[in-house]
Amino acid sequence: MTWTEWLLFFTIYQLFYSFGTWRLYKKAGFNPIHTIIPIYSGLILMKIIKRPWWWMILVIIPIVNLLIFPIIWIETIRSFGKNKIKDTLLVIFSLGLYVIYVNYDGKAEYIENRDLNPQSGIEEWFSSIIFAVILATVVHTYFIQPFIIPTGSLERTLLVGDFLFVSKYHYGARVPKTVVSFPMVHDTIVGTGIRSYLNKPQLPYLRFPKFQKIKRNDIVTFNWPADTVRKFFVREKGVIKPIDKKSNYVKRCVGIPGDTLEINNGDLQINGQISLLPERAKPLFKYTAYNSNGISSQNLNKLGLYDFQRKFVIKNINQNSFDDIKPHILSLVNNNIENFTIITNSKGIPTEKIRKHRLSISEITEREKKLTLTEKDYSKILKSNTVDSIIKNYKKTKSYNTSFFPNDITYDWNEDNFGPVIIPKKNSSVTLTQSNLPIYKKIIKDYENNIIEVKDGKIFINKKETNDYKFKMDYYWMMGDNRYSSEDSRMWGFVPEDHIVGKPIFIWMSIDGINDGIRNWKIRWDRVFTTIHEDGEPKSYFIHFVVFCLIVWLINKYLTKKVLKNA
Repeated sequence: MTWTEWLLFFTIYQLFYSFGTWRLYKKAGFNPIHTIIPIYSGLILMKIIKRPWWWMILVIIPIVNLLIFPIIWIETIRSFGKNKIKDTLLVIFSLGLYVIYVNYDGKAEYIENRDLNPQSGIEEWFSSIIFAVILATVVHTYFIQPFIIPTGSLERTLLVGDFLFVSKYHYGARVPKTVVSFPMVHDTIVGTGIRSYLNKPQLPYLRFPKFQKIKRNDIVTFNWPADTVRKFFVREKGVIKPIDKKSNYVKRCVGIPGDTLEINNGDLQINGQISLLPERAKPLFKYTAYNSNGISSQNLNKLGLYDFQRKFVIKNINQNSFDDIKPHILSLVNNNIENFTIITNSKGIPTEKIRKHRLSISEITEREKKLTLTEKDYSKILKSNTVDSIIKNYKKTKSYNTSFFPNDITYDWNEDNFGPVIIPKKNSSVTLTQSNLPIYKKIIKDYENNIIEVKDGKIFINKKETNDYKFKMDYYWMMGDNRYSSEDSRMWGFVPEDHIVGKPIFIWMSIDGINDGIRNWKIRWDRVFTTIHEDGEPKSYFIHFVVFCLIVWLINKYLTKKVLKNA
């Protein structure tokens, strides 16, 4: 719905509200004309039901208002003597329409000095829960939202199993587009698989003022523009989601509006210069290492390296032992029972399982090994005697494909050789041609809601022939630091400003093995309570937090004891 349509809706609603409540206002001693004045009518209602004026703020906050409306309906009918459980159920299940019945009920009288306290312990408990949910929803939607890193696209900057706090207010909190939605969940209700929202009605894009702009190389949380997935890893017909219900992604913003971005032989260039990442950024690259005597996995582990694979031969495997070690196997090379060959990650097969099944297992020491390394790792391995030589890998051959943005057969870009591409900036213009139209077509059509056609070699936007286009929004380019295991802007293009969610600011918990079952969880204590965007190596403030809590507890205990002593 557009703002004009919403204005019409609110006008009709206000008239309907006046029709359904004017007698109640009159019985309470207020002028019935107040019922047709937007906002003011609500403030008068708060006086009638003896509730604070700031409840009206909750009424105009999307999602939160779904929780406060039923409470206001109940308080309204109780102000006119409708205190029975039947009345409460009627007003809730009629979505407030029961108020109209009370309005025209000649027997309903205004109770000036009614008891505002809960009528039972259950009611008091329910009221407390509702307002706790309201507060949590406000914080979750407009201030701070918790996230978890599920994949390794930002390894080793952010790790799988890092629990983040994401600030909504740094870049300006976005007002939810989905007006009717279950509070504090994303696109499905937890544990049910049921969609948590209604597609209609929707609010137009609206964002609160920002405290800072997105800076180049900031880590940013955003809604995945290409998301049409109802459930990950399940092949089925795609779905169209509202922007705020698309999947949440966390990547590094390597390009901001107005930048010219290019990737040459794996090197990211911004405005013609090699991109200089922050100290904490640890981009990963692919290498091939060689050693004529074989490359020792133990030596690689001693260097602190773990992004590599290992090959093992098992002589006495059986179905029972295979089922037990299967979670640690990446792939089978040979399933011959006499020469059973497997590939694992750098951890190999746990020693306890080898002993448990008395497996006869030996590692194949390879002369050539694929490694995923940071530049620091690369320098470290060069200085060691682990390899004879090591070569950086990148895709040299270019072929026309649709796997990489702009997903058009006339482009031959890939993950290592890409662009150049100019990242659109709000109010800037671009000259459109047949060759660059695939780059900007999705922006013009899907993100900025225009009709675009090409007829006889001419470009038409909203049925008008044109050779240029002026952008309505800023756009960003997002990439993972683990670039060869990251689905990012190289695959699906620009991220519009209305898809920006917030800025990750804090790691409050980090669990190694988060996807391996709770028995295999290990807390990374050095990452608990660490910041994300500061300079230097991450520093844990967990001890500081514990000391702070202890001081607060001691002060509270001292004050409580003092109060009791003076009582």
